[in-house]
Amino acid sequence: MALAAQDKYVVQVLGGLAFSEFRGYEDWQTVSVSQTEGALAVIRANSVMIEAYRAGVPDNGKPFPEGSKMAKIHWNPKKSAEAPDPTTRVPGTLHDVDFMERDSKRFADSGGWGGQDYVFTAYPKR
Repeated sequence: MALAAQDKYVVQVLGGLAFSEFRGYEDWQTVSVSQTEGALAVIRANSVMIEAYRAGVPDNGKPFPEGSKMAKIHWNPKKSAEAPDPTTRVPGTLHDVDFMERDSKRFADSGGWGGQDYVFTAYPKR
C-alpha cells in the first residue's frame, strides 16, 4: 500500500491495522538492525515488548504479552558521502514500514498477531 508521507496516519487496512495505532514508532527503542543488498532495516519495539524482552521472552517460553508492538523500517541503501570506504551504505529514501501488534482477540485467526506493510512515496515528516 503506497501513501504520501503527510497522509500516513489516515490509512487503515480493511480488517487490519491502522497506521495511527503506531503513532510515535520513530521514537521506540531499537531491537535489531540488518542489511541486505537491497535494504537497510531497523526493528523498533514499544515499551510493552521491550519489557517482555527484558523478562526473557521468547527464550523463557512465554509469549509476548497483549499490546506488544513492533515496527520494521526499511530504507533503500545509498553510498555514504562521508565514509572513506566506498562500499559503505547508509539509509537513503524510506522504502516501507512493517507493523505487528499482539492482540489475541482481534487477531485470533493469525495466532494473535496482526501486521501490515506500508510503502511510502516520500520520507515521513515527524
